[in-house]
Amino acid sequence: MIRHIVMWQLKDEAEGKSKQENAVIIKNSLEALCGIVPELRSIKVGINMPGTPENNYDVVLNCTLDDLDALSAYQVNPDHQKVVAYIVKVVSARVCVDYEE
Repeated sequence: MIRHIVMWQLKDEAEGKSKQENAVIIKNSLEALCGIVPELRSIKVGINMPGTPENNYDVVLNCTLDDLDALSAYQVNPDHQKVVAYIVKVVSARVCVDYEE
């Protein structure tokens, strides 16, 4: 099982929306992929809480896939790529880790 974790810092304003609005859009869009992208075994998206340090990342994705082939298939899936196309417009920084459980 592969755990795929991605964190994003968002621009204060992008695509005519606030950071918080974009965080909600990202969360809803990614979580909607469950059941659509067959390789996804589980997916959770969290939004950073108000009042935490300013250098915290704003959104975190935590999902599981069977193996690296499944991760590769997920990453090029057209439905996932539609979400990615929006995310890259509103993000200022990204970090990721993939590990085997």
